[in-house]
Amino acid sequence: MKIQKEQIVDCNTHYLKSHEENYDFLANKLNNLGHDVSGIVSKLADFQVAIPSWALGAGGTRFGRFSFYGEPSSLEQKIEDIGVIHSLTQTAGAVSLHIPWDIPSDYAAIKEKANSLDIKFDSVNSNTFQDQKDAIESYKYGSLSNVSQAVRDQAIQHNLDVINIGDKLGSKSLTVWLADGSCFPGQNNFQTALQNTEDSLKAIYKRLPNDWSMLIEYKPYEPNFYSTVIQDWGTSFMLANACGDKAYTLVDLGHHLPNSNIEQIVSILMLRGKLGGFHFNDSKYGDDDLTVGSIKPYALFLIFNELVYGMQNNPQNPDLAWMIDASHNVKDPLEDLIQSLEAIQEAYAKALLIDQDELRVAQTNNDVVKCQEILQGAYRTDVRPLLEKARLSRGGALNPIHAYRALDIRGGLIAERGKNTVATGL
Repeated sequence: MKIQKEQIVDCNTHYLKSHEENYDFLANKLNNLGHDVSGIVSKLADFQVAIPSWALGAGGTRFGRFSFYGEPSSLEQKIEDIGVIHSLTQTAGAVSLHIPWDIPSDYAAIKEKANSLDIKFDSVNSNTFQDQKDAIESYKYGSLSNVSQAVRDQAIQHNLDVINIGDKLGSKSLTVWLADGSCFPGQNNFQTALQNTEDSLKAIYKRLPNDWSMLIEYKPYEPNFYSTVIQDWGTSFMLANACGDKAYTLVDLGHHLPNSNIEQIVSILMLRGKLGGFHFNDSKYGDDDLTVGSIKPYALFLIFNELVYGMQNNPQNPDLAWMIDASHNVKDPLEDLIQSLEAIQEAYAKALLIDQDELRVAQTNNDVVKCQEILQGAYRTDVRPLLEKARLSRGGALNPIHAYRALDIRGGLIAERGKNTVATGL
């Protein structure tokens, strides 16, 4: 399925007049306050977030999985679904592949398909948290940290294979997340597990192409609930430093213990030039992988405040990789992803409204009240007309969810693919 431009224009007709009125009102207000409204809209229009290839089908829990039907049963169909999202939102111009769930069978064809939909290949993700068909060794007791050299060598080779796949597609980074850890006290020697992991990551890093980067993800728990080898940002940061200049920490918003100050983590990593990218999601209790901004929208805004400051003041930090990492259990996956993209753009837009110079003066004067007023003034601004303007400037939908439903995208996908297709991955 491919959405035609005329269909989007037709969907926009109903909202165009109210959008113009709302945008003119907000733009006049913000311009009077000294904001460069056109500059903000331009930044929003340029901001692209990668869609993970495993997120186009229904998610699930240990207890069940409920499909919305018409799921993409091939990588080609997943790219098509991302094309639908990108047509409507104009901010989903990349895909992040998970290997071996989504290995292209025809590289030329899949690149042509993606290019036709204006989609690039973002970071490729390795999988050493599951045993793969015909694998000689098992990851039951760890992969890159395993006490067995044979297991570690197999996990290293898998990551090298993933790099090779990504290189053929034009990707420029490898994301490594490990499930390695222990379930019970005494099961692992902490120091040995960490040293094995460092040595394994160095072996992978040594074979990384010159223009690539390695993104090292962390998580405090699950599936091992006593200890996780790369359990926090400090361990990831340490390992990235040990590997070299092309290795960075990747922050997944769900991978923190309750009430962790994620914005402070982001700020420190950018100061040290070691923040490589983001996995966006939201959570109530743990790694819930809920729709971005559905639970803690103010926390997301505070994180973007630090990101905007860092992008303006930390040239030592590279351009960031942005990706959604969510699971869709009771929502249409495409609608869920559209909502997440909207929330990310909204937080970014609000953060761009913060007068960083004024905030710095208030901080220098220890004017705590003024600091709070500056932040909350930006947060309370309804920036949706700016997002609409950014989408409209690129030919997107003023109201993506409305357009998705008005065009009956899910119904069309079911008609094309049937009800019984199941997406690879989650």
